[in-house]
Amino acid sequence: MKWKKLGRIFNPVDHILANKCVEFAQSPQTLVFDDFVRIYFSTRETDPKNGKFLSHISFVDMTKDFTKILSISKNTVIKLGELGTFDEHGIFPINIVRDKDKVLAYTCGWSRRVSVSVETSTGYAVSNDNGLTFTKVGHGPVLTSSPNEPFLVGDSFVQIYGNIYHMWYIFGTRWVDTTDEGAARTYKIGHATSVDGINWKKEEGKQIISDVLNADECQALPTVVFHNNKYHMFFCFREATGFRKDKNRGYRIGYAYSDDLVNWVRDDANVGIQFSEEGWDSDMMCYPHVFKCDDKVYLLYNGNEFGRYGFGIAVLEE
Repeated sequence: MKWKKLGRIFNPVDHILANKCVEFAQSPQTLVFDDFVRIYFSTRETDPKNGKFLSHISFVDMTKDFTKILSISKNTVIKLGELGTFDEHGIFPINIVRDKDKVLAYTCGWSRRVSVSVETSTGYAVSNDNGLTFTKVGHGPVLTSSPNEPFLVGDSFVQIYGNIYHMWYIFGTRWVDTTDEGAARTYKIGHATSVDGINWKKEEGKQIISDVLNADECQALPTVVFHNNKYHMFFCFREATGFRKDKNRGYRIGYAYSDDLVNWVRDDANVGIQFSEEGWDSDMMCYPHVFKCDDKVYLLYNGNEFGRYGFGIAVLEE
């Protein structure tokens, strides 16, 4: 794989966002139309009750060469959950899937905890206006904790192959209260399948991407594309601790490939994209999203400070 960077294409600080959000455009993910591309992302509002963040979904519509912004969402795309629900305190990320005549969304809902900072699960929603807004199917998640995956289920990415829905997601493996930043969490990438996109069968507790750093490596936001007769997965990974202060312990992009969607070979040496020497993606690269548009393969990703200053794009060079 070899990617040509086309630069940063959206910086949230340059625009007025809905829901009183400022800064952050995290986990860009696409819905491709005939004449433009809609890019969804998570941004942040400050909760007036306690000063903490609430993550909301917004989107930007761009020309298919990604050089011009056509519009930015002005209204709420999907509502946060009600009191006590799994997505009460934010949605990050959202994965958009075309399914015949429907537009589906798989959300990662966040809720705050006391002994640890957060718990997450995967929700499900449907759009009846071609992706402008989404309505949740019920108040609970469609994929959540279970006996061998007891917490932090989320970051779900869904593709449909041969009438089977495939979901790659993350699941937590442990919390350890060892850092001055609070409890540290570790999480790995798993796989689930479904015949209807709602009821899922997990490969319970099975880590499908091998570690390269250590057993506490954190793996996040898998994204998969079928290209040249092979399945390609991109994701981001980091150390479990110290990643906020030391860029060498922060997120970078990893790569794996598969012939059957089940068994994956990790091959970071061929990820094909690296940090820039300076600028918005010189310290961190995270939250990748790979997609096809007009016979080309593109990679969206966030840069420094977890996407605080937007996202950029790269095109695959054959």
